[in-house]
Amino acid sequence: MSSNTSTTSLAISPRKLRSDLYSYGYQENSNTPLVVNVLASLIERSMARNQRIAKNCSSWYLSRDLRTRIFDFHETPDMSIQSYLERIFKYTKAGPSVYVVAYVYIDRFCQTNPGFRINVRNVHRLLITTIMVASKYVEDINYRNSYFARVGGLMTDDLNMLELEFLFLMGFKLHVNVSVFESYCCHLEREVSIGGGYHIERTLRCAEDIKSRQCEQGRYNQIARVML
Repeated sequence: MSSNTSTTSLAISPRKLRSDLYSYGYQENSNTPLVVNVLASLIERSMARNQRIAKNCSSWYLSRDLRTRIFDFHETPDMSIQSYLERIFKYTKAGPSVYVVAYVYIDRFCQTNPGFRINVRNVHRLLITTIMVASKYVEDINYRNSYFARVGGLMTDDLNMLELEFLFLMGFKLHVNVSVFESYCCHLEREVSIGGGYHIERTLRCAEDIKSRQCEQGRYNQIARVML
């Protein structure tokens, strides 16, 4: 991936992150949230690290779990991580908290499947899948899989299969509680903060929204059981 993209991402001001990250609106002309830049930087860094390890160990890739190879493109897509994430935001307007949850899923996926290595051939499919699943978890209203497939440059059947395999490879462990959400927000904040000390206030409110939604769902389930 282009080094210019990484440099741009890392040059984000932490003050800008604090005031801007979660303050955009859902208007047609809204700017891409800064969490997209930070996530792109983290993913590119992980890919660069994996590439260095692969050069030093020729059998490193051979240890990969065959089940995770479903995420491999036959040809390397000609689009940077930054551009791909910007495209997803442009056409889905997924809220910033969706990208935080997607980041949680990517980290959790790599931990659950230690043979999986993020690289240029699988990163695009992994991103569109995790963002779509995260959107379904966080957002109240979502686009269909067919729409996400067009945005991500995939066939609908392929994305359906990726989603299903992802769920099984994750062991269906998709729940993200408030403390986990906050910890990943802090990690994203540290990525661009010089010396730390800044707080993503809007993010914490997003976490409270998730908690509130879970409580409401619990009350709804209790009412439903009483009615039945």
